[in-house]
Amino acid sequence: MEFSKRYLALGDSFTEGMGDEDPTRPNHVRGWADRVAEQLCTDPEWGYANLAIRGKKVGQVVSEQLPVALNMKPTLVSLYMGGNDILRPSVDIDALMQRYDEAVAKLAGTGARLLLFTGFDSNGSAIFEKTRGRTAIYNEGVREIAEKHGAVIADYWRWREFQDWRYWAADRLHMGTPGHTLMAKKVLGVLGRETGIEVPELPPLIAQTRAEKLRADAAWAKEFLAPWVKRRLTGTSSGDNLGAKYPDYISLGAGNAGRHE
Repeated sequence: MEFSKRYLALGDSFTEGMGDEDPTRPNHVRGWADRVAEQLCTDPEWGYANLAIRGKKVGQVVSEQLPVALNMKPTLVSLYMGGNDILRPSVDIDALMQRYDEAVAKLAGTGARLLLFTGFDSNGSAIFEKTRGRTAIYNEGVREIAEKHGAVIADYWRWREFQDWRYWAADRLHMGTPGHTLMAKKVLGVLGRETGIEVPELPPLIAQTRAEKLRADAAWAKEFLAPWVKRRLTGTSSGDNLGAKYPDYISLGAGNAGRHE
C-alpha cells in the first residue's frame, strides 16, 4: 500500500541528526526529523524519507536533493540549508537566498506543506558568534521566503532554550540528544501535532574554574575544531562518502523497524 501522507526531510547535518548518536540507524544518528517522523508514523498513512547529509551547502542540496525530492511527491517537506555556507570565510548572502527562494518555489509547486527553519543565534559561542550577523540577515530572508510561498517557520533563532549548552553535543556545533528531542517537540508544535515526546532531564550545571575551562577548551579544539578547520581548508566534508539515511519512504517506529512503500 502506498503512503497517502509523505514527510520528506531535506538539508544537512542538522536534519540528518548529527549529535544524536544511535548505532542502530543509518549513518549512526537519529535526530529531530526521525523523532518527528516516529510520531507521525503512528498513523499508518504516513511515510518518511530523509535525504539530508552532513556538510552539504545550499548548492549541493539544490543540485543533489531537490530533483529527487520533486519526484517523490511529498505532502510535507522540511528544509534547512545554509548553515555550512554561513560558516565559510566569505559568503554572498543575497545570492544564497536567491537560490534558496528558487528551491522553495519549486517545492511549493508540488502542493506540499513546507516547513522552513531560521538559523540558531550563536551569541555566546567563542567560535561561531562571529557569524551571528550573517545568520540574522539569512533569517530575515527565510522569513520573507516563507511568507511569499506560504511556508511555516520553525524559529530556531527565537527559541532561547537552545542557548543552554547542555542541549548540545560535545562538538559544540550540533545539538545533542536532549536538543534533538526538544527540537522534535517544537517542530511538532509548529505543525499543530499532538506529541507525547518528553525532553530528557538535563544534567546539573557544573561550575568550572578558569583553568578547568581553558583545559576543556583546549581538548575540544584538538578533538573537534582542528579536524573541522582542516576539512574547510582542504574542501572536504564529513559527508562526502555518505548516502541518505532514508532515500525511500518508510513507516518509521521508535525502534527503527518500518515498512517501505
